[in-house]
Amino acid sequence: MLHVYGIKNCNTVKKAIDWLDDHQLDYVFHDFKKEPATLAKLQAWEKKVAWEQLLNKKGTTWRKLSADKQASVTDAPSANTALVENNSMIKRPVIESDSGTIIVGFDEQLYASKLL
Repeated sequence: MLHVYGIKNCNTVKKAIDWLDDHQLDYVFHDFKKEPATLAKLQAWEKKVAWEQLLNKKGTTWRKLSADKQASVTDAPSANTALVENNSMIKRPVIESDSGTIIVGFDEQLYASKLL
C-alpha cells in the first residue's frame, strides 16, 4: 500500500494520482490541509531523503516568506520548523511505500522504477 501526501488541488499531485490510478496501484491519500505533516513524519522522511528535497523553494509559499525567514532555513531543524508551520512548502507529492521507499515530487520514470 502506498501513502500519498499532498494537497488535493495541486496539479503535480493530480498528475501523480492519475499515474497511480492508470497503473492500478492502491494508495491512501493524506491531504495536508486536513492532516498536517508532523515533525515526527518529516524526521522519518528525512531518514530516506534529504531535507532539501522536501523543501519546495520554487513555490509561492516560499517566495512569500521574508528574506530573513528564508535565510534562516539552513539545516533540517530550521527547515522542519518552517515546514510544520506551513505544510504548503513541502514539495508535493510525497509518496511513502510500506517497504519504506520515499519519493518526492512527480517523475514518471522514477515512479515506474520504484513502484511497479
